[in-house]
Amino acid sequence: MTKPRVLSGVQPTGSLHLGNWLGAIRNWVELQDSHDTFFCVVDLHAITVPHEPALLAQQTRSTAALYLACGIDPQRSTVFVQSQVPAHAELCWLLNCLTPLNWLERMIQFKEKALKQGDNVSVGLLDYPVLMAADILLYDADQVPVGEDQKQHLELARDIAQQRVNSRFGSEEQPLLKVPKPLILRDGARVMSLTDGSAKMSKSDPNEGSRINLLDPPELITKKIKRAKTDPVIGLEFDNPERPEAANLLGLYALLSGKGRGEAAAECAAMGWGTFKPLLAETVVEALRPVQERYAEISADPAQLDLVLAQGRERATAVAAGTLARLKQAMGFLTFP
Repeated sequence: MTKPRVLSGVQPTGSLHLGNWLGAIRNWVELQDSHDTFFCVVDLHAITVPHEPALLAQQTRSTAALYLACGIDPQRSTVFVQSQVPAHAELCWLLNCLTPLNWLERMIQFKEKALKQGDNVSVGLLDYPVLMAADILLYDADQVPVGEDQKQHLELARDIAQQRVNSRFGSEEQPLLKVPKPLILRDGARVMSLTDGSAKMSKSDPNEGSRINLLDPPELITKKIKRAKTDPVIGLEFDNPERPEAANLLGLYALLSGKGRGEAAAECAAMGWGTFKPLLAETVVEALRPVQERYAEISADPAQLDLVLAQGRERATAVAAGTLARLKQAMGFLTFP
């Protein structure tokens, strides 16, 4: 039986953090046994906001290396860089010409990011959900791992595939594009900021103390956790809306210690912050140690990383080219045998 195909990716902007690992990449690792997995570094998405050209390639390589360090196996998964498969940009243009403008203007993340950027909003920022749809639809993905903040983007990809492509150029018996379904991630999909328990941990937060990066050294991890926002209540607990920071930090401990929510809650029910924070810091450091050691090994052999990405590009291109050719023919473009 053919395994269902999954596609996902992370932007190479800034450093990957605990939220990226626990909310996405750790789940990707588990999917490799049950799914046909495609994981890309979405560098084209990284330029929808002002970026540093001198850092883009470096951060792209670092992100790919972290994929492997976290347990993505290039023998079981296709690992590649988005911009190295030109079909992403080409399919995006075809879908642009089929997607109503008002569909993009209602996207919540565009509205939020546009407010922050003021007069510096690019067309790319408005259009990147269509590029995300192209990323997904190129590979006939059956499922897409999504967190709460990405559900609207997946719905757009589904609407484009079904309402703007399949209904116009395909048929019910032979749809041109597969309509993907969401794959809801397990516990840990939403890791919150260390400085605000009501906000998601983010690479774009200007406060470095709001997140723990996967490559942070032990002393910096300890420092960030020591300074993490807390409350004056003794004892940690889940499910108290008035204590979001307690729930977030306890959740990190439950996930990274492997004890689960019940055991972690019982252990820390009467624990003061002065006892809990060093315990959490030690747990985080130990959980990240094998990732950091593996990352150092991969980074020491750049030629091998290049080989992994080149092989991934070849596999991804082979799949993407078929999808693109199918759609171009249906849309009436001149093709050659």
